[in-house]
Amino acid sequence: MDGIHDLGGKHGFGAVNPEANEPVFHERWEARVFAMYLQLGGNLDRSRHAIERIDPISYLADTYYGRWLGGLETRLVEDGVLSQSEINERARVLGAHSDDRVAARPSFTRGHLPDEKQSPDRLGTAERPLETSPRFALGDWVRARITSVEGHTRMPAYVRGCIGQVIGLHGGWVFPDRHAHGHGEGAEHLYTVRFATEALWGSGGEEDVELSIDLFEPYLDMVDGDD
Repeated sequence: MDGIHDLGGKHGFGAVNPEANEPVFHERWEARVFAMYLQLGGNLDRSRHAIERIDPISYLADTYYGRWLGGLETRLVEDGVLSQSEINERARVLGAHSDDRVAARPSFTRGHLPDEKQSPDRLGTAERPLETSPRFALGDWVRARITSVEGHTRMPAYVRGCIGQVIGLHGGWVFPDRHAHGHGEGAEHLYTVRFATEALWGSGGEEDVELSIDLFEPYLDMVDGDD
């Protein structure tokens, strides 16, 4: 989906400055959010999609685990564990004001609700065997499709329409674009595609720098000799 979470390749956000000796959790509530996420279960793709859908201002203003909390509340409401009014009332008891910003944005469209046939994440890996052969081979030139979908996707927006070369074949993996919406694992072939920064950002890209991105087969088209 196109949302505030997809910040890759965008200007104006400044340099990334890692915190030296950063602790796992800065405050106790962060550990509680992490523990609740583990207890809630489900699959990682749906959790990511819930975080992507929180209030855009909250996504930029809240901390890492603040975003997790908004996504957690979204899922709890969508799953019928809590109501939004119950969450709001608890926040007021803890000192929040009635007009404070609310990060959670639950949706009750079919595409955001869990499916009874949806399987939880398996331990260890999301790699799955596939009977079909990969469409692309090492060295093939491919173009990332120009597409914008409402749902979850693992293709960053800045690669849309750009041409790169396949440099890695990884077999079948759970396809997040389906898995996040309860439509089964829908495994697809996964590739590593190498892009020149000039192909991604034109003359603004750094010279002699390449970017390698893992992309699923449905994201890609073959480039013929005329392209």
